Amino acid sequence: MFSERASPVQWAGPKRFHDSPLALADLPPIEGLILSHDHYDHLDQHTIETLRGQVQRYLVPLGVGARLRDIGVAPKRIEEFDWWQESHLNGIRVVATPASHFSGRIMLDHNKTLWASWVIESGPHRLFYSGDTGYFPGFRQIGAKYSPFDLALMENRGYDDGWPEVHMSPEDTVRAFTDVKGKLLYVVHNSTFDLSYHTW
Repeated sequence: MFSERASPVQWAGPKRFHDSPLALADLPPIEGLILSHDHYDHLDQHTIETLRGQVQRYLVPLGVGARLRDIGVAPKRIEEFDWWQESHLNGIRVVATPASHFSGRIMLDHNKTLWASWVIESGPHRLFYSGDTGYFPGFRQIGAKYSPFDLALMENRGYDDGWPEVHMSPEDTVRAFTDVKGKLLYVVHNSTFDLSYHTW
C-alpha cells in the first residue's frame, strides 16, 4: 500500500502520518506478493496497477482474486487460498492460516471475501504474518501446528475496547506472539493511518 490515503479516492479518506519509507518505483521484480485481505489500507488499486507487470504471482485469500482481476491482473498470476491451504513458490512453502477480522471495500460487500494470516517457510526458517486480526484462540492452533517461528510479524494498531475481534491492543499482540511461539517479534501496521479512536 503505497498511496497517500487508504481510500478509493486520493482527495478524501485516512491519510498517511508520514511518507512511505520506500518509493513504489524503487521496488525490484517480485516473485510473489501476499495479501492478507481486501481493505484499502492493504489492497491499494494504484499500487497494484503500478506493480502489475513486475509481480509473478499474487497469493491471496478466497475472493480477493476478483478484486485483482478487476484491476487488470492476469488470472493466471493469481492463486486464492482458503484457511489451511498451502502452496509452494520456488521452494518456499506458503500457508494461509486463520485470522479474526472482516473484509469489504464498500458497505454493500461486507465479508464477501476472506481474510488470512500467513505462514512462510523457506528451508529451516519460518515466518508468521498475522495480517489484520483481533486476538483469538487460533493463534495457539497455528503455533501448535507450525512453530517455532524465527520471526513473527504481528499487527498492533487500530485497536479499540469495542472491537477486540478485529485488531489487537499491545497486550494482545504480545499474547498472540507467545501463542505462536515466535522467537523475534516485529510489530507491523502501526502508526501509518489513523483508522481508530485511540490517540497516537
